[in-house]
Amino acid sequence: MTNSRRQIAVGVKAGMAVALAAGWILAAAPQGAAAQTLSLTAYKQAVAESLAEDEGLAAFYRERGFEPLWTAESPAAADRRAALIAALSGADAHGLPAARYDLAGLMAQMRAVRGDRARGLLEVELSQVFLRYAHDLNGGLLDGRRVDSGIKREPQRLPSQPLLEALADQDPRTVFRDLAPKSPEYTRLMREKLTLEHRIAHGGWGETIRSGKLEPGQSGAAVVALRDRLIAMGYLGTSLSARYDEPMRMAVAAFQDDHGLEADGVAGAATLSAINIAPEERLKSVLVAMERERWLNLPDGLGTRHILVNLTDFHARIIDAGKVSFETRSVVGHQDPDRRTPEFSDVMEFMVINPSWYVPRSIIVNEYLPLLRRNPGAAGHLQITDSRGRVVNRSRGFSQYSAASFPYAMRQPPGPRNALGQVKFMFPNKYNIYLHDTPSKSLFDHTQRTYSHGCVRLSDPKDFAYALLAAQTDDPVGFFQSRLRSGAETRVNLDAPVPVHLIYRTAFTKAKGKVNYRNDVYGRDAKLWNALSAAGVALAAPRS
Repeated sequence: MTNSRRQIAVGVKAGMAVALAAGWILAAAPQGAAAQTLSLTAYKQAVAESLAEDEGLAAFYRERGFEPLWTAESPAAADRRAALIAALSGADAHGLPAARYDLAGLMAQMRAVRGDRARGLLEVELSQVFLRYAHDLNGGLLDGRRVDSGIKREPQRLPSQPLLEALADQDPRTVFRDLAPKSPEYTRLMREKLTLEHRIAHGGWGETIRSGKLEPGQSGAAVVALRDRLIAMGYLGTSLSARYDEPMRMAVAAFQDDHGLEADGVAGAATLSAINIAPEERLKSVLVAMERERWLNLPDGLGTRHILVNLTDFHARIIDAGKVSFETRSVVGHQDPDRRTPEFSDVMEFMVINPSWYVPRSIIVNEYLPLLRRNPGAAGHLQITDSRGRVVNRSRGFSQYSAASFPYAMRQPPGPRNALGQVKFMFPNKYNIYLHDTPSKSLFDHTQRTYSHGCVRLSDPKDFAYALLAAQTDDPVGFFQSRLRSGAETRVNLDAPVPVHLIYRTAFTKAKGKVNYRNDVYGRDAKLWNALSAAGVALAAPRS
């Protein structure tokens, strides 16, 4: 069956379902005044008995005197039922599990309802299914905190009562349309989902390349396989060339750029490994990215100006009015479980020029204390201080202390070798994560940059500071440099605090060009896909 014929068939089925939903209630209407009074009592009692679990849902019905939202004999109620059925029919387009909403069961329940108690139970069931779908689409299906400890985002949940009130007062089609995230990112991810599903249904990207390395000038079967795969992916135009020629080199370089690899046009082991990844695996990344984007569907948005750090992409960006105004490479936490950078959002309030490094307690007891127990003079670049900030005399030694009993703090004063470099950017949070400079500049030359203890290091921290300060001073460079030259630790507040979003996307889009993919460096997306799959999300089956 072709896509167009299939869409027509789905539309016919949905239309029939909508017609049934619009008309069923007439058959259930009571007859006579006495019957209506008894039925009304039975209906209200059924509704009231079913509302205990959701206070917002209960409040909605109490405040409207238990008047029906879905099951009334009115065109408005019929429109709501039709809009709900249409939305649930399209749940898969958003990567949501259709079985979770059981549209077929709901339709059967509507067709079978007899009597007003059954009508009351159905009324609540329709509201509950609507809220389940609305919450999933608007704020996400999963609570990521239960999937991986590095995910710190609380689920976004619209309150139930306002959702139902909007449905009672507005065009239901508008209410359903407004549930999904409005971000261009979400729209482009949905488009990529459809593209990948189409490609999977038509045979994927072809055979994988069986070679360790391919480079310009070569020819043979492996080069042909590379050519065909690049064509299927959309990186290379139609070609019959069996030679690794200049168009193929440019296509490989474009692919490398979109996948976070060194764009040298040579298909080495890392590049071929990425090219050989099946479209089904890329589709999983897109479905996970859509779920993550729903988590970021914040009530007030990300902020007209905000900072976005994609941990898998190793870049930090300042976004102004939806466009990247500044970008720099970053280093993030190591893959060790206790050093991985968490995902969360907060607000940057200030920067510190010529910062001191106050060593986190975990680093003190796990890394420095064992050295100090053997040699009190170890880590001489750090000051050891007591609870009053006084420098401790090291000559007494530290062998008597354990990780639990070590009573001191450690601090590295400002200076050219300071672990935080010359500036740090603070968005105070309970995870003790911030953005900062570093003296270890060579690490930014690596493709995968997972080296820190959890904080985010910036390749161009001064330029990052200038970009932030430009919003509050006409001479951001002079302002910053004058305080840097003083050598004194200086706090500079941001006149307009800037939201910071630490995200984790192995699939992400750009306004122009193809969707980008990155490695799952912490394994979080694999866990999320498993959780989505357990919740009923599935890859589209190949079509005949």
